[in-house]
Amino acid sequence: MPLNSMKRYDESRVEHITGTAVVIGGSMAGLCAARVLAGIFDDVIVIERDTLSDEAAIRDGAPQTSQPHALLEAGRATLEDLFPGFTQSVRDAGGLALNMTRDIVWYDKGDTVEEAETPLSALYASRPLFEHIVRKKVRSKSNISFRDGCHFITYTQNRSANQITGIKFRDEQGEETTLESKITVDASGRASKTPSWLANNGYAKPDVDRVNIDVTYSTVCISRPTDDHHGVLIAPEPGRPRGAAMLPIEQNQWQILLQGVHGERAPVDTERFISWAAQLPIQDPVRELREQQWLTDIRRYPFPASVRHNYHTLHRFPDRFVVIGDAVASFNPIYGQGMSVAALDSLAVHHGLSDGITGVGPRVFDLIKPVIHEAWRTAVGNDFIFNETTGPKPFATDLLNTYASRLVKRAHDDGVLTEAFLRVFRLERQATSLLHPRILWRTLRPHL
Repeated sequence: MPLNSMKRYDESRVEHITGTAVVIGGSMAGLCAARVLAGIFDDVIVIERDTLSDEAAIRDGAPQTSQPHALLEAGRATLEDLFPGFTQSVRDAGGLALNMTRDIVWYDKGDTVEEAETPLSALYASRPLFEHIVRKKVRSKSNISFRDGCHFITYTQNRSANQITGIKFRDEQGEETTLESKITVDASGRASKTPSWLANNGYAKPDVDRVNIDVTYSTVCISRPTDDHHGVLIAPEPGRPRGAAMLPIEQNQWQILLQGVHGERAPVDTERFISWAAQLPIQDPVRELREQQWLTDIRRYPFPASVRHNYHTLHRFPDRFVVIGDAVASFNPIYGQGMSVAALDSLAVHHGLSDGITGVGPRVFDLIKPVIHEAWRTAVGNDFIFNETTGPKPFATDLLNTYASRLVKRAHDDGVLTEAFLRVFRLERQATSLLHPRILWRTLRPHL
């Protein structure tokens, strides 16, 4: 369920519910959930373990924020609905709105793809800036408050009613505190304690799909000439398990990322970083690394596997409780889906509450299932182009990868196919749109 098949945000669709909502986690999923809940409940409290800065800063508990992040169109449009003026706020803070196929060189399957006829705009900025803009807009809501520097311990419950009634956490002074809530949202990310809590309290744990890709990312920020906005994306592939990205961000900077797959460890020292970049099929990154000023140290982030918790299959689940974001599913970051899926998950919370608070968890899991399915099929399916990838392979993955490979190769000189592919990549359309007769013909017709 990408953007074109999901109802947009409409605060008037959900009736007011008396009481307090609690959100565990102040990353993008938690922030978007807090915004949605603020339009429904009297008060919303966000519990976050990091001490939150008033500036755009890397959070200690989220080292991945130092790596490049993409905000796909599904995420940008949803954030614009939740926070009117979001796009302009990012631009006012130095972010860039660029044409994805004119300003960004996409290298995949042996060559660069042709520019799409339709301008496909996207926002480029650092993850800390995206979070800062959203957090600032969330803070502007008078009924949302943050408790940062706090550590979640466990959930409280009414066993006879099968309800979560609140949480226990260590507050800013390290004291154990209980907080009651009308609804609790777990947006705590990959480290979520919910599966183990379920198992320890008489519930079944969700089945877990784990696809091992063993990726490492290393990133450095360098200076960028003010009038140079171009970027580069280079996809890894069998025979060259190394990829790269050079993305323009705020403060006249480029973020340059090197990616290694299945045992290729992205470098963390300057000399090897440059030598890796010199071996790439496009030389823009290594040229700029040699000519521009380095502004940060190299930061490495490991990502061993994509993980999906199948909450939608559970037959019994505590009431007034929802799990969203990376706590449900996290994907290989190279595809840039995380922030967009987080925004769509919060939209599912909004729609799930339109039928009331009772039974909201299973309703939300049913709504986010197709969102996760589309993102999972894109990320995990493509990861299986490597023979070393292990884990449950989605149905017909090899056949779909063969078709997708041919489509991308034809997109080297066909902008229609470039647009069709990117509409799916941006979570605007279902992957099945690539099987439209017009796209099938342009992909499979003889190459004269």
